[in-house]
Order: sequence, then structure tokens, then C-alpha cells
Amino acid sequence: MSNTTATTKSLNRRVTALAVAAAIGGFLFGFDSSVINGAVQSITDEFGLTEFASGFAVASALIGCAIGAYVAGRLADKMGRIKVMLIGAGLFLISSIGAAAAFAVWDLVLWRVIGGLGIGIASVIAPAYISEVSPKAIRGRLASFQQLAITLGIFAALLSDQLFAVTADGASEPSLFGLAAWRWMFLVGIVPSVVYGVLAWRLPESPRYLAGDGREAEAKKVLQTIVPAETVETSLKEITDSIRTEAELEKKSSIRGSRFGLQPIVWVGIILAVLQQFVGINVIFYYSTTLWQAVGFQEEDSFLISTITAVVNVAVTFIAIGLVDKVGRRPMLLTGSIGMFVSLAVTALAFSQATTSASGDPSLPGAWGPVALVAANLFVVSFGATWGPLMWVLLGEMFPNSIRATALGVGSMANWIANFIVTVSFPTLAALSLTLSYGIFAFFALVSFFFVLAKIPETKGRSLEEMGTSAVQADAGRSARA
Repeated sequence: MSNTTATTKSLNRRVTALAVAAAIGGFLFGFDSSVINGAVQSITDEFGLTEFASGFAVASALIGCAIGAYVAGRLADKMGRIKVMLIGAGLFLISSIGAAAAFAVWDLVLWRVIGGLGIGIASVIAPAYISEVSPKAIRGRLASFQQLAITLGIFAALLSDQLFAVTADGASEPSLFGLAAWRWMFLVGIVPSVVYGVLAWRLPESPRYLAGDGREAEAKKVLQTIVPAETVETSLKEITDSIRTEAELEKKSSIRGSRFGLQPIVWVGIILAVLQQFVGINVIFYYSTTLWQAVGFQEEDSFLISTITAVVNVAVTFIAIGLVDKVGRRPMLLTGSIGMFVSLAVTALAFSQATTSASGDPSLPGAWGPVALVAANLFVVSFGATWGPLMWVLLGEMFPNSIRATALGVGSMANWIANFIVTVSFPTLAALSLTLSYGIFAFFALVSFFFVLAKIPETKGRSLEEMGTSAVQADAGRSARA
């Protein structure tokens, strides 16, 4: 093995370690998204909530997520990536304790919103930071760590929910120290928030942020630890040149442009983020336990099914990590859209066969129960191997350097708003018709196919500076022609 090859592998291992540490923010994202799953029914019963109020309690964190995502980019551009990561960890820590001690629904909603602020921040900073410290040859793989961490967070939340609910004989029953099991589900969030804060404290600042802040000497020191020595000067020059080009085109720190007030590339990111949620993926992870009970499965079986689905979600994310830098972004997204459409359509068909027994309990007759389970998990496979991680990969790499954090924040905010709309509306839609609900999700999966075909460029193997400069110049050309 040559010294150059050994050095490259050593640097890649270091960058991978940085990406893993930063991606713990994704773990918080996934954990917070799904920890409410096992507590929904208990919260509804304890506080006497209507279907709409129950949906709002679940979705309330997403309001904070949208706000956190929106402000994260601006904060990151002013304070740096690391300080903002620490703020996110602190907010989630506070939320975990507050939600566990909630005494009324408004109190629970307040703490969930505060936690959402932290999660929204983490959802923006992690992919931005990972993209900015990763070599282009492995950037897609490392950016996919964000989604892997999200899936692991979902799995950890559902597993801990199951453990507390099963050992206490129900989520509403007393668990450790007499505290209700559903309260412990929230309290466990203390652990990942502390781990994230400690790891973030030890991370180096993004060299692209440092260069943009006029701290080129510090940027050079960081680059010396993540790129081969012979490319440090070249890498720094690429970064500074791209920043200078953007400044000359008067686009520095501005996402404004010629299309309805925003740069076209920002709109592409927004629509991409919205479609990722409008296929209904988080219905599976927020409501799956309640959903499977609604079609005849017992509470314990419903928890087990939800946990198995989370394991599937984690496993298929490794497929994305292995293929994204080989196959490319576009082919994987297109394949995922087809898989999601077919599996969601089959799920909708299965739920259309539900019957009501003499006791008034719903059930899926004959083979329709297994069909619904298989189709729902194939949907998770299709999403988890493609749209789940690749949306974050693209948001982290498709914008010009000077607006990356801000534009990523806007895209993430759109993602959280779409998430909120789906989450808060699902209980009412489900009560009306599960077939209609999943039919709507299938429609948006079909729309996602044609959107990718028309609007998503291939970014495999291209440097951030190359993509950023071309995007800025393209928008400048449109403005000149307008």
C-alpha cells in the first residue's frame, strides 16, 4: 500500500468519525419523531383529547421544528455550526424533562415545541456540516449518515416505548419509581441529548464557515486534518474563490432570486423536502402502534410490529449508504418513487377491505392483514433506501456555499411544515377513511417521480464549489433575461 493511499484512508476515517458525531443530531430527530408513537393513546386518555387535539399534541413538536430549521441557517452563518449544535442539544434536553413531567396538554405541547426547536436546528446543521467537511468522492455516503442516525433514533424510540409498555403491562401503567410508562418514554431522551452535546463540543468548526467568516488560517488548519496535505491549498482556494464569485454576483447570504422571490434552486429544495413528507412516511412512525390496533391487532403485537418496521428502516438505509456514490442520486430517487407508489396503493387497497366485527372492533379479513403489513414495510424499504437519506444528501450539497445553511434551513422548514400538515391531519383523515389517506400518499409518491425526472440534477462526483457556482450563475442568467 502506498503512503498516499494510506494517508487518504486515514483522512477518510477521520472525516467519517466527524460525520458520525455530527449525525447524532439526526438521532435526536428520529427519536423525537417517534417517541410519541407509544404514548399517543395514553396521552389521549389521560388528558381526554379529541381526535384533532390528539393529532395536534403529536404534531406540536413540528411547529418548533419548522421554526428551529428556519432560524438555524442564520444562526449557523453568524455563530458557526458547532455553537448551534450545542444550542440544539440543550433545547432537546430541557424538552425531555419537561414533557415527562407534563400535567396538562398545553404543558406537554409547550415542552414538545421547545424540543422541536432543538430538533429543527439539528436537522439543518448536521447535513450542512457533514457536506462541508466531506471529500466529494464519499460525500454522498457520509451525508447519508444523517438518515441512518434518524432511523436509529426511530428504532431506539420505538424499542424503548415497547420495553416500557410491555414491562408495565401498558403505556398508561406505573413503571419505574411509580412514574407512568409513557412519561419514561420521554425521559429517556435525556441520554441522546447529552451524548450529542458532548460530541458536538469536540468537533472542529466547518472550514467553509471559517473561510466565509474571514478566518482563512483557521480554515486551513481544519483542512489539514481532513484532506491530503498536497490538496490543502487547492481546497482552500476553491472555497475562497467560490465565496468571492458569489459575492461578486451579489448573492452573498441571500436566497432571494428571480422565481417568486427566491432562487430557483431554493424552490427545488423546498418542493423536494415537501414531497418527502407528503408520501406519509411519518404516519408509519408516529401512529403505527395506534394504526395497527385500529385494524384489529392487539396492543403488544402493535408495538412489536412498529419495532420490526423500525429495524427494517435502519437496515435499508445501509443500502443507500452503499449505493449513493456509485449509482447516483437521480436513479435511486426515481426507483424509490416507483416503489413507494406501488406499495402505498396496495396498502390503500388492503385497508379498503376492513370489516367490523359484531363487537364493533375493526379487522382485516383473510390475507388482507398480512398484505397490509407487507405493503407497509415495502413502503418503508422503498423510502428508507432512497428518499429518506437522499433528500438530506441533496439539501446538503445542492446550494451555493454562501447560502447553504440558510437555504438548507428553508428547505428543512418546508419539510417540517409538510410533516406537521400530514401529522395533524392524519387522525381526522384516518377516522374518515384509511383508504383515502393512503390513496393521497400514493398520489404524492407518483408526483415525486415526475418531479425528480424534471427538476433534480445529478450531483454525484461534483464538488460543492462547482455546483454552487453553476447554480448562482444560472440564476444570474435568468435574472438578466427577465
